[in-house]
Amino acid sequence: MGTNRGNALFAFLLGGAIGAGIALLYAPGKGVDTRRRIKDGLEDAGDWAKDRYQDTKYRVSEGTGKVKQIITDKKDDIQAAYEAGREAYYKGKERLTKEAL
Repeated sequence: MGTNRGNALFAFLLGGAIGAGIALLYAPGKGVDTRRRIKDGLEDAGDWAKDRYQDTKYRVSEGTGKVKQIITDKKDDIQAAYEAGREAYYKGKERLTKEAL
């Protein structure tokens, strides 16, 4: 999910939760029932936010692991190419030295 889409979804859900809370405050009913419903709604919103946080944390961690693996793979490829080039250089230098004698 893109950052803008995630922000828009979060804003939409937060607005819905706030609107529901305001509606409960103005709805006819006993104060105890209204406070209980608000408390339950806030707990649900908190659980949802915790779930989204954990999901995002997992995705970032997973992405970081992939990037580290790619860097390690490329580092190994570069190291192998460097060693092959160095070996070819010394072999060529040795051959030229023998030919010059």
